Amino acid sequence: QVQLVESGGGLVQPGGSLRLSCAASRSTISMYSMGWYRQVPGKQRELVAVIISGGAINYADSGKGRFTISRDNAKNTVHLQMDSLKPEDTAVYLCNLRTRDYSGRYYDYWGQGTQVTVSS
Repeated sequence: QVQLVESGGGLVQPGGSLRLSCAASRSTISMYSMGWYRQVPGKQRELVAVIISGGAINYADSGKGRFTISRDNAKNTVHLQMDSLKPEDTAVYLCNLRTRDYSGRYYDYWGQGTQVTVSS
């Protein structure tokens, strides 16, 4: 089992910045991927950004050029720097860690979520 604890959400004005952090309870060296999703009530959870083992990074189109995901292996932490925030970025942001066992089966672990509100 892995526990994920997010921090860094809050209220910010349009054009502002926030930095989200997600700390895992154990080493993330063997993870398959670690990243961020977001969810708005009544809508499907959507990918924001993910780091895959080996270093590949994927961003949703909505965040390209504005969001930057990074990983600190020493601290078992992943960060999401969000700049030029827009009201449509308002959502609960959830940290995800995915592992893969020897048979190729994937397991997902989720944090409790942190609210990001972009409003003037």
